[in-house]
Amino acid sequence: MVYILGGWQSDFAANWQRQGIDIADAFVDCVQQGLAATALDAGEIDTGHVGNFTAELFAGQGLLGGFFGLVDPAFNGLPSARHEAACASGSVAILAATAEIEAGRYDLACVVGIEQMRNVPGRIAAQHLGAAAWAGHEFGDADFVWPRAFSDLADEYDARYGLDPAHLRAIAEINFANARRNPNAQARGYRFSPESFTDDDEANPVVEGRIRKMDCGQVTDGSAVVFLASPKRAAAYAARRGVALDSLARIAGWGHRSAPIGYARKIADSAGAAYVFPQVRRAVLDARARAGVVDIAQLDAIETHDCFTSSEYMEIDHLGITAPGESWRAIEDGTIAPGGALPVNPSGGLIGLGHPVGATGVRMLLDGYKQVTDRAGDYQVEGAARVQTLNIGGSTTTSVSFIVERADAALAA
Repeated sequence: MVYILGGWQSDFAANWQRQGIDIADAFVDCVQQGLAATALDAGEIDTGHVGNFTAELFAGQGLLGGFFGLVDPAFNGLPSARHEAACASGSVAILAATAEIEAGRYDLACVVGIEQMRNVPGRIAAQHLGAAAWAGHEFGDADFVWPRAFSDLADEYDARYGLDPAHLRAIAEINFANARRNPNAQARGYRFSPESFTDDDEANPVVEGRIRKMDCGQVTDGSAVVFLASPKRAAAYAARRGVALDSLARIAGWGHRSAPIGYARKIADSAGAAYVFPQVRRAVLDARARAGVVDIAQLDAIETHDCFTSSEYMEIDHLGITAPGESWRAIEDGTIAPGGALPVNPSGGLIGLGHPVGATGVRMLLDGYKQVTDRAGDYQVEGAARVQTLNIGGSTTTSVSFIVERADAALAA
């Protein structure tokens, strides 16, 4: 069992280049802020992990594990590593840290997710992010690779089950509204017209195929950090803070699956199957099985990977909120909205909060921690004790899911 002692997230509305800071500056600030937020000292940390996708392309920088040495002299000698799995990079970094803790190598890990993406023109950013597709083999005719890929996913849903584009627009509207309540959300101050969530070509222009402007996650500079601990270390931390161990958050289960890199291969492999992306479904179920979650009613909220509205539409049924192909039901009946039976992306998600690619998985885990420890502020889901995350990389080439729970929730279940 691995406990979450807390963490910190940067303001996703920030533009680091305009502020005169680089990715190293942002990394240092993130870890220092996280240490302060959790009342931990640098000298207590045993190991460091970084989730990042494309620092080489956006910032000309590799070897991000070396940034720990810039944070505090106590980190000189800290074992560290950087992990890459496209948009799931942060979650893979968490998996590596939890594996070290569970193996008994270390007791306290610092996991940072970070990405700088707003320092180049939008079209160049899209080209850099396209590196998560199968280079030279797919989407060569697309102006924007990922809007095209997830437009194709919408087409696939339409072909298999039927798809009303109004349901995609509704997902965007929910997530942008959620973001207004999140003080770190990139889109918290955005203003929209009544036509913004329609098929109006001026208010909501087409980007690629079925994907319009409001269907897209945000290009974001951002960082997030979490501190993960063994039961022994968590117990000592709880005693120091004067709280019960069972009041802390923990990772109760995890799922991690991969699929072939090409989108077309994935679709061909699932022909005739109930789920468009079976490996996503397996990652979701693996996490629940490890956590002892046998019914979706045991979950109080979901943080999922809405890089586009069509990805969230897919994830709604893959998470089991509805039967396959019936995601529209959870949108129409309010299940996924704030106050619904199972709120999805109360943080605002990638569409409203923002999507600094390498940071997203860490940010999701941090938001899970906030929810189950009643620290989410204005976007708190009342009574939340157990949250599932779902983080995907590429066209679901990598899928990672975590179950985050308050320890006493498991005792009460």
